[in-house]
Parts: sequence; C-alpha cells; structure tokens
Amino acid sequence: MPTYDYDLFVIGGGSGGVRSGRVAASMGKRVGIAEEYRYGGTCVIRGCVPKKLFVYASQFHEQFEDSAGFGWTVGETSFDWAKLIAAKDKEIDRLEGLYRKGLENAKADIFDSRAELVDAHTVRLTRTGQTFTAEHIVIATGGTPNPHADLPGHELCISSNEAFHLEKLPKSILIAGGGYIAVEFANIFHGLGVETTLIYRGKEILSRFDGDLRRGLHNAMTAKGIRILCQDIITQVSRDGDTLSVETKESGMLSFDTVMLALGRDPHTKGLGLEAAGVKTDARGAIVVDEYSRTSVPHIFALGDVTDRVQLTPVAIHEAMCFIETVYKDNPTRPDHDLIATAVFSQPEIGTVGLSEEAAAAKYAEIEVYRAEFRPMKATLSGRQEKMLMKLIVNAADRKVIGAHILGHDAGEMAQLLGITLKAGCTKADFDHTMAVHPTAAEELVTMYNPSYRIVNGERV
Repeated sequence: MPTYDYDLFVIGGGSGGVRSGRVAASMGKRVGIAEEYRYGGTCVIRGCVPKKLFVYASQFHEQFEDSAGFGWTVGETSFDWAKLIAAKDKEIDRLEGLYRKGLENAKADIFDSRAELVDAHTVRLTRTGQTFTAEHIVIATGGTPNPHADLPGHELCISSNEAFHLEKLPKSILIAGGGYIAVEFANIFHGLGVETTLIYRGKEILSRFDGDLRRGLHNAMTAKGIRILCQDIITQVSRDGDTLSVETKESGMLSFDTVMLALGRDPHTKGLGLEAAGVKTDARGAIVVDEYSRTSVPHIFALGDVTDRVQLTPVAIHEAMCFIETVYKDNPTRPDHDLIATAVFSQPEIGTVGLSEEAAAAKYAEIEVYRAEFRPMKATLSGRQEKMLMKLIVNAADRKVIGAHILGHDAGEMAQLLGITLKAGCTKADFDHTMAVHPTAAEELVTMYNPSYRIVNGERV
C-alpha cells in the first residue's frame, strides 16, 4: 500500500472546499487545504455576503421615504460610502476568521498559497515550492468573472470583484449583463444614488426565469429610474479624461464614470495542472465530473462552481457533504440538483423554485397557472406604487405544484419554505387545505383557489 502525506488535500478554500476539508478532518483524516486568496471563497469574500450587505444599505433611502406615510418625519439624510466599505470589510474579516477557526479546530493543515497539481497524487504550493502527496484530492477553486477580453477597452472596466472595493462611489455607472449579478448591482448602485444604466444583449433581463417575473422586475426597475437597454451591446470602451466613453451597437456613444462587466463567470481552472494529473475539462474549462462529483481520475473530485453545474453556494456545500458520504462513509451519494430554490436580491426581490410557466408548458400536456398581482399592504400608506406578483404552476394531470414564483418584498425568504413544499411533492390541494396567515402577502399562496388560465399543448386557453 502506498503511503501519502495526506488522506485528503483540498485545493480551494471556498464553501465546498472548506466544508469537505473540515468534515473530513473532524473524522480523523489527515487533511491539507490551500487557498490562494482568502478563506470563505467568492460567496463570503466578494459575493453573496457582501452583496447582501450592500443590498441592505441601498434600501434605506426608500425606507426613509416610506416612513412618512406612517407618521414619521425623517430629517436630512446622507450616505458615506467609505463607512459602508469599512463596516463590510470588518464583517468579512470576522467571517473569514470563523472559516479558519473551523479548520483549525478540526486539525486540518491550512496553507495560504495557490496549489497546483503535479501529478494525480501530488500538489505543489506555488508560494513555497513545497509538494505534498494525497490519497484523495478535492478541487474546489470556484469561478471567476469573465473579463470579456475580446471587448476593446475591457481593461478599463471593473467586475463584481472590484465593485466591493471602489475607493469612491461613482456618479454614473453602466452595467453590462442581464443575469442576477448585473441586476442586483444595478439596484444596489441606484439605491445608493448612482445614475445607473443596464445594457443587455437579450430581449429581456434574467433569462431562464419566469417571464412574468422578468417583465415585472424590468418595469419596477425602470419606474425607479434605472435605464435598461435591451438588445444592445458595448462595442468599445475608451477613456475620455475622468470619464469613460462607451460605444454601443444600438444606443450610440454614452459616457459614464464607471463601467462594470457582469457577463457571466468562468470556471477557475487555468494553470491548475489538470493536464498533468489527467483531469479532463470541457470547452469552457469546467472540470468534467460524474454523478458523484468524481473527475476522470477516480480519486480526484471536483465541487462547486469549478464544475459549472449549479453556481450556488448551498449547492457546493451539498456536493461536499455528498463527497464525504461517498468517500469516507461508504455510502455512495449523488448530489441532488433538482428543485433548487433561489433568490435574486433585486428591488423588489425575486424568489423562485421549480419550473417557469414557459418551461412547464413545454414539458407537460396541460398546466394550470395561478396568478395574483396586488399592491402590498405596506404600500397603501407609504404611497409606493410597486406591486407584488405570485404564481403557482400546477401539472393538471396529477395536481402537483411544479413551480412557484414570487416578485416582491421578502420573496427570497418565502422561496426557501416553498422549496421544502415542492421538494415534498405537495399538490395544489395541499396548498388549498392550508390555513392562511393573515394579514401577510404570503397568504396569497394558499388562497388562489381557481386557475387564472390553463395552457394545453402549448396554447393558452
């Protein structure tokens, strides 16, 4: 039997890497883990967590306005970008410390270095040149913003990474992209007082989401004052003094303080030595894995965004726990990527789980659509005209709820609970038999007794 320095070596200190390393170490396995930037990964350091803090910050101006309708008088307000950045950095430092402490308590060896594969059982730390052998290796290096290198002037633009560390808040910004990162940051910057424009090559923002949610959010954003340019692209960016001149295909020349590219994320696999180890990748550079997250090399596994399956933090953590079950508990476990609830922290929020109306209509012979659009109770006194939208998609054949979609305040919180409901296979009758909680927006989910319309063989009737 060959002997190795470690039972497990993890490359990447994000959510999936830290979870697999920490749990394996707590089971008595000899574990080494290496991270080239900061422990916590994209989510904790420059993704979900700081973004949500920015979302909270950007909402206060509307809350100050809404309070007047409830009898409050709010004096002069001002916003200090530097204070927000300092507070955010302090919280991120705290969270990174917790990730490190968890690994330390489990007796894992922590390396602050980039790690590369030398061969199928050996990794090398680039900072020190040290090499270690391992019986099993987990690659969890995540993803990185697509720099859109073919765009002339792309080096003058920022990505979501740099957005968290801007020295000062720009007066105007152009955000390229129509996915959740682009949409969320458009709402964040607008809420903080930045003149915001979103440019997207598609017909409507947020592809693959339910059409009603896409259109509803678009309308709400434009009503707030966010300019959205669909079916348009940036063709060139150049510097003009203190501003950036942006040439677009359809909208002519535009000028902004800052241009942010949010055009997708690529698997972070370049220079990892995958070829030397025999680990196969696809055309996008994502590591190819089987249903158990095993790569083309049987003892090397890959988790999270680096596999380009589902780019969500809880999914990476789930895949890590499946790896532990499979390798160290003799219980082969496949990650379950079906019916994943998700949220877009736009303003208003989106919460969704299951099939969109469009996808359901293409898959099932007949579906029922239950739809409610209403002005939330809070808006009756605040005077805000924003509306809330809720939809349930039901397979007519067995009455099972196959999609649930919400646009409005706290949609993400509701989506988590709806995820349990749909995962359990609940039917529309189960919803109908559930007592409403009044007065809440969520009660609409259990009081839509009659379908708004049906879709039969792709045709609305």
